[in-house]
Amino acid sequence: MSARYSFFQSAIAQALGSDFQPKFDIPHQGGDSYRSFFDVNDFAMATTNAALGEYGGIVGAKDIDVDRRPALLWFHLTTRPVGWEVGSVWDAIAGDYKCADGWVRLHTNAPHHQKAALEVLDCAPDRDAVAAVLSAKSKSDVEQAIVANNGCAAAMMSLNEWADHPQGRALAESPLIEWTSRTGEIPNRKGLAGLKVLDLTRVLAGPVATRFLAGFGADVLRIDPPHWNEPAVEVDVTLGKRCAGLDLRQAEDRETLKRLISEADIMIHGYRPGALAGIGFGPEVIAEINPNLCDISLCAYGWHGPWAGRRGFDSLVQMSCGIADEGMKRAGADRPVPLPVQALDFATGYLVAAAALRALRLQQMDGRVSQARLSLARTAYLLTSSGAHDVMGGGLALTDRDFAPELEQTTWGPIQRVSPPYKVDGQGPSWPIAAGELRRHAPEWSS
Repeated sequence: MSARYSFFQSAIAQALGSDFQPKFDIPHQGGDSYRSFFDVNDFAMATTNAALGEYGGIVGAKDIDVDRRPALLWFHLTTRPVGWEVGSVWDAIAGDYKCADGWVRLHTNAPHHQKAALEVLDCAPDRDAVAAVLSAKSKSDVEQAIVANNGCAAAMMSLNEWADHPQGRALAESPLIEWTSRTGEIPNRKGLAGLKVLDLTRVLAGPVATRFLAGFGADVLRIDPPHWNEPAVEVDVTLGKRCAGLDLRQAEDRETLKRLISEADIMIHGYRPGALAGIGFGPEVIAEINPNLCDISLCAYGWHGPWAGRRGFDSLVQMSCGIADEGMKRAGADRPVPLPVQALDFATGYLVAAAALRALRLQQMDGRVSQARLSLARTAYLLTSSGAHDVMGGGLALTDRDFAPELEQTTWGPIQRVSPPYKVDGQGPSWPIAAGELRRHAPEWSS
């Protein structure tokens, strides 16, 4: 076990509770790993194992097997279409741009986020046009203007700049998982079979968490607004879930959501701080609707500090918190060098799953009803606190042998999926519902 794995494991154990005891050991291996200046590989294993350890605690598992290579591959997109193609993860203008005083990243995959950025830049939706405008501007001015216009952007900062930033300081003083609780009833339940999980999350951390829970028997119902889509990732993260749609601007659909909350055992949501309260579903209202509901939430930049309400995604947080800048410096590159995968999303996703399972364990022990809050930026702080280093890992690429032999029939067409990386008492995860398009089901539980 490497020192960094132990560091991650210890921090996660403290965040989840003192009885978190992994029943497995994953040795450090250098070659078959992601190539990175931060220890993405042990980070991936520690957060994956946290979710597995908590699930093992719920079912009283005696043995948990984790295969390192596929576990690392599941820290990325895991599917390969057969006879058709997935669109690009990024839209035409998303990406990094050189400004007069450094770099800025635009996240414009959602049409309204692209519109917000282009209104500020006052140019055509063309990479060259955007680059020309940004080349003469201050990175911080661009970031602030786009964020103020309800868009998504991040100026690149160094590790030291982030440590001195008010938001960086707020994160350093925040727990990895922020817990609160109230008294409730002890449920009569074994395992996750029939557990109702209301999924109000979108790319990418929350859907990773609920995919994990679905694989071990939870009844996951994902809710999306009209017209929202996640090109290129839906085929990965809708596995095992019923996917419905609600327009929460409409009173009738808010009533439907209220009913679903009243029937759920766990709610996992990725709305920015205050956003659910703004449509009438603040914490007090949710507790009144369902006093026994475990409420797990995540956001981008944290729950405290001046950026607590800021929109964000993994790639933006990597720019803000110094990861991309440190990678650029250590690589001797002329542009930002992010992590080789969206590790903040996947790590936070597994931590969300672990927190949800920990909440279930507490509820089964003494009726405690828990609320847990996590963020991509606080997860990033855990990674960067372990220190940067010379590049590690020889690289990790999919091969034909990594895929399960059976084809999965999705609503877009057949796919191959990387074989699941773990077994609990000899039993791996199983997802009876194939991946498919958003909003294809009614907003109802499967049973």
